[in-house]
Parts: sequence; C-alpha cells; structure tokens
Amino acid sequence: MTNKIALFLGALVLIALLIDIVFLDMNGSLFLSRKLVDFIEWLKFWR
Repeated sequence: MTNKIALFLGALVLIALLIDIVFLDMNGSLFLSRKLVDFIEWLKFWR
C-alpha cells in the first residue's frame, strides 16, 4: 500500500466518523463498537 492510498483511506474514515457524529448522533459508531466488543469476546472463546 502506498502512502497516497493510506492517506486517502484514512481521510475516508475520518470523514465517515465526522458525518456520523454530526448527522447521526454516533449511532453507527456505537453499533460498530458494540459489534467489535462482541467479536473480541467470541475470539477469546476460540483462544
């Protein structure tokens, strides 16, 4: 991955987070963080 692609993807993530914070009251971020915690718990089971 080149630096240009990494910066572009990082900018997309930041823009998506800003849109979520401003327009959606962080519902999407909260949903994804809860799913991430569930996934980590599931991975701990298989360890």
